[in-house]
Amino acid sequence: MAILECRQLTKRYSSQPALDHIDLAVQPGGIVGLLGPNGSGKTTLLKLANGLLQPDSGEILIDGKKPSKETKSIVSYLPERTYFADWMRADQLLDLFQDFYADFDRQRAEEMLQHMNIQPKMRIKEMSKGMREKVQLILVMSRRAKLYLLDEPIGGVDPATRDYILHTIISNYDPEAAVIISTHLISDVENVLDDVVFLNYGHIALHKSVDELRAEEGKSVDAVFREVFRCS
Repeated sequence: MAILECRQLTKRYSSQPALDHIDLAVQPGGIVGLLGPNGSGKTTLLKLANGLLQPDSGEILIDGKKPSKETKSIVSYLPERTYFADWMRADQLLDLFQDFYADFDRQRAEEMLQHMNIQPKMRIKEMSKGMREKVQLILVMSRRAKLYLLDEPIGGVDPATRDYILHTIISNYDPEAAVIISTHLISDVENVLDDVVFLNYGHIALHKSVDELRAEEGKSVDAVFREVFRCS
């Protein structure tokens, strides 16, 4: 069974469709790149999958169920922006996630904090933007979820931090789970991807395995992406 399935999924903002009757199935056991320019519908799709938005028509299913309190227990979501209160400390955020999520692995989270040289007693307001993004990713990847939805996890950090974030992602998810990474930084992520979905103005322009795409086109995913979206 697909861990995420869209059936004629449509979401509009006013009269403008963000997603327009898309069909998509994501199977467990791989990392999927949700790729497209700004405004292509990537964030909308992830919010729908996490139950933060409701479809205008069609449906989206998580492990065969509509997004709900039940599906939130198996979905680990990294939003595009950090949402922590400035007064909170890193260890208080770990406490919060431990209280909320039965699948939260505190030991894993503490080990990653230590590896990134983030002090548990450090407050969010004392952290740089990159450090805040690291903390948020640590929390998300320390859950034993079935589906990870990561919205621009490397968008605002330096190249060295990007490398560590990608290493953290591929090292900390269950092989039976699925990871969906939304990004427009294709060259940075393509080496960790198993499949790619190109979104363009709310439509799926392409959905293939990375190996199949490279074999057919003889090019990198980034090069194919630039061709598909060069007039967008």
